[in-house]
Amino acid sequence: MIYAQIPKQVHMPLLPKLTPKKSTWMTELGKHELLEEVIEQFGSPVNIHHLPSFGSNIKSFENELEKRELKHKILFARKANKCQGFVVESHKLNQGVDTASYNELKECIALGVDPSQLVVTAAIKEERLLRLAIQNEILLILDNEDEFIQVQKIANELHTDARIGIRVSGFTHEDQKLYSRFGFDIEIVESFICNNLTSNKYSALSYEGLHFHLNGYSISQRGVALNACVALADRLKEKGYTTHFIDIGGGFLVNYLESQQEWEAFDEQLRKAVKGERDEITHGNNGLGYELLEGELIGRLNTYPYYNEVNKSNFMAQVLDYKAEGEKSNAQLLREKGIEIRMEPGRSLLDQIGMTVARVAFRKQDSKGDWLVGLEMNMTQMRSSSTDFLLDPDVIFKEKPATNDEVEVYFTGAYCLEQDILLKRKLSLSKLPDIGDFVMFINTAGYMMHFYESEAHLFDLATNVFYEKTGDRPALVDFARDAHVQQLV
Repeated sequence: MIYAQIPKQVHMPLLPKLTPKKSTWMTELGKHELLEEVIEQFGSPVNIHHLPSFGSNIKSFENELEKRELKHKILFARKANKCQGFVVESHKLNQGVDTASYNELKECIALGVDPSQLVVTAAIKEERLLRLAIQNEILLILDNEDEFIQVQKIANELHTDARIGIRVSGFTHEDQKLYSRFGFDIEIVESFICNNLTSNKYSALSYEGLHFHLNGYSISQRGVALNACVALADRLKEKGYTTHFIDIGGGFLVNYLESQQEWEAFDEQLRKAVKGERDEITHGNNGLGYELLEGELIGRLNTYPYYNEVNKSNFMAQVLDYKAEGEKSNAQLLREKGIEIRMEPGRSLLDQIGMTVARVAFRKQDSKGDWLVGLEMNMTQMRSSSTDFLLDPDVIFKEKPATNDEVEVYFTGAYCLEQDILLKRKLSLSKLPDIGDFVMFINTAGYMMHFYESEAHLFDLATNVFYEKTGDRPALVDFARDAHVQQLV
C-alpha cells in the first residue's frame, strides 16, 4: 500500500510515556491465541474481566477494617461496571451492592442477593424503584423531603414500614463549605429529623443511619465529614434516634501507573505543548483542562489523577485514622459507639480487573500528516467523566516489527464524528499497526467500559467475558442473563 508522504515537523523531545500497572493475567492473555478467538467469535471490542482480582481487592479492604475491629459492610457500586459477575461474587463474599437504578436493583434481587445486602442510592428514585425497594425491605438512602413524601405514601399503600438512611452534605473543611447538589445540609438535618420522623407525617419511615458521598479525592475532606457524622449521631442518640451505620460512599483513589516520574513528566510536557514550547502531544493540542490565555497558562489537568501513592484500602484507612483536633480517631469513635462503617467503592474494587480489546480496521494520514489508526470500537466504549484515559495501550502485532522503526499515531473510533478520538494522547508505537492487529486498553473495568456506552449508529454493545484458568488451561467465560456460567472459548 502506498501512502502520501505529508511533510511533518521534527519531533523533539520524544512523546512522554505512561506505563500502566498490569496484572499477570493481562500479560498472559495478551500472548495467548484465546484473544484472537474471542474477537473472532464476538466481534470488536471485547471487555475481558478477572474475578479473582475482584475478590483480592475486597479482601484488602476487609483486612484494614478488621485490623481496626470495626463492624463493616462493603457495598460494590454497581454503576461502575454492569457485569453480573461482580454482583454474584460480592454476594458469595458476603458483601453488598449499591444500586442506582430500578434495573440495577431488580437484577440484584433476581440474582438472589439478600435484601439486607442491598442499598438504593439513586439520584432519581422513580415510584417503581421506591416500591420495589420497600416491598423487599431494602434500605433507601433519601436525599430530599420530596423523597420522604413519596416513600411515606408508598409505604402506607403497602401497609408496611420503609428502611431509610439519610444523605448528608454541606460539611465545612478548612473554613470552606463543601458544595454538593445531593443530600441534606449538615446544619439543618438534625432539626429535620427531630421535627419530622416522630410525627405522623413520616411515621412509616424507619431511620437506620447516615450517608455521604463527596466529590473529588480528598482524604481530609472525607475524614472531616465522617467525624461530623459521628458527632451528629451522638446528638441524634440523645434525642432518641439510634444511628446503626455511617456510609462514607466511595472515591478511594486507584494507582494506575508504574512511575510517578512518568506522570509528572507527562504533565510538564503537556503544559509545554499548550504554551507552544514543544510539538503537540494531544490531538489538536488539547490541553485536557489547561488553556493559554493572553500568553498565560491557566486551568488544571481535568483527567483522573492516574498516579497515587496512597490508594484503595490504604486511602480508606487514612480516612478512618483521621483525628479532629484533640479527639480520638474516626475508627476509635466508631468502635466505641458500636456504629457500623459502610462504603460503596466502585473503581477501587475494579482495579486490575479488566481490559478492553479492539481490532485495527484501517490506517491513514490526516491533512496534517498525523497517522490515524481506526479501531472497531467507539469513544463511548472507553469513556468516563474524566477528560481522557491516560494509559499506554498494548498493541498485539500479528507480525512483529523487524526493526524498531517508531511511528506516532492517534487511535480513532467508529462514530461519524470528528471528536471520536479514542485517546486524545499521541502515542509512539514500534511500528504502524496492520489491519487485524489488536489494541489492548489496560485496567478499564472501573467506569470506563460501560458508564457512557451507547448504541448510536445501531452498533452492538461490547461483549463482556471473564478470564479463568484451571491449571495451565485458560478459558474465557460469560455470565449469561440467568447468571449461569457458560464457556465461550
